[in-house]
Amino acid sequence: MASIQGPALFLAQYMADEAPFDNLDTIVDWCKDLEYTGVQIPTWDPRCIDLAQAAESQGYCDDWKGRLEQKEMAVTELSTHLQGQLVAVHPAYDSMFDGFAADAVKGNPAARTEWAIEQVKQCLKASQRLGLTSMVTFSGALAWPYIYPWPQRPAGLVEEAFSELARRWKPILDYADECGVDCSYEIHPGEDLHDGASFERFVEAVGDHPRACINYDPSHFELMALDYVDFIDIYHDRIKSFHVKDAELVRSGRTGVYGGYLDWKDRSGRFRTPGEGAIDFSAIFTALTRHGFDGWAVVEWECPYEHSSVGAAKGAEFVNAHIIQVTESSFDDFAGGSDPAENRKILGLD
Repeated sequence: MASIQGPALFLAQYMADEAPFDNLDTIVDWCKDLEYTGVQIPTWDPRCIDLAQAAESQGYCDDWKGRLEQKEMAVTELSTHLQGQLVAVHPAYDSMFDGFAADAVKGNPAARTEWAIEQVKQCLKASQRLGLTSMVTFSGALAWPYIYPWPQRPAGLVEEAFSELARRWKPILDYADECGVDCSYEIHPGEDLHDGASFERFVEAVGDHPRACINYDPSHFELMALDYVDFIDIYHDRIKSFHVKDAELVRSGRTGVYGGYLDWKDRSGRFRTPGEGAIDFSAIFTALTRHGFDGWAVVEWECPYEHSSVGAAKGAEFVNAHIIQVTESSFDDFAGGSDPAENRKILGLD
């Protein structure tokens, strides 16, 4: 066993136009003041990193990483959530997802897909140059509009969607293997990879590719009424990254899992600051530690009630309180001892 590392903070929800959130150096100082030791980087935000340059230049990566190391801050992973989303987009979402793309490819779904694929590959190369072993991302979705089987889905529709999803991702996964970096998909509503069964379908479609892995985020599982601890026991070999995000599903006679098109604060299912939702993180940290996960515990803060700065401060304290410093001995070693002759005597074998 090994201890989980942390705490770290995903910067996507914190980058902003005002100081100290408007550039990497100052936001890292802010994180350090809150006792974070790592940051997860949204690669679509040029205030954090120049992704193209990071993919092309080892010198750029060495200087970029050195700036953080001077502040005693580690980089946990690079994120391509937004770019990964654009690898596969159902036409129903074309206009809404165009906002994630470069201006040059907006309104052109085919060009947007190729741009997204290149972005993900650049992130994999940048991750390699930075010495990282996991990239967190989304899978995108072609079948999501048909998640509920009404009207009845035509035979073969889901199979065709996953075949096309695999066709787009398989070359990326092969490139990830060349770079020595896992693609850790966040299992998330709105993605074709949204639970264990859909993840298994994808892994089968990409030929059981070893780089098809998981960014474990229990908040989505809580809102789907999925057993998030059992998920670890089933898929621990594929879990390479970890988001600490809390959630609660408060049953009511008015709304349920689907949310009634309400704002987050009014939904039955909503995200919360770590420690203020319903998720049993003690069980999660125990299960991950038991299965040997030694990656980072990265706070992803999303709460419709609490101020983000307060949530970040609480998140660092929460993770520090839950990381298990693994033991090198058993608590009952004092009562041990080994005597083969005595063992045979106890068993009545002499």
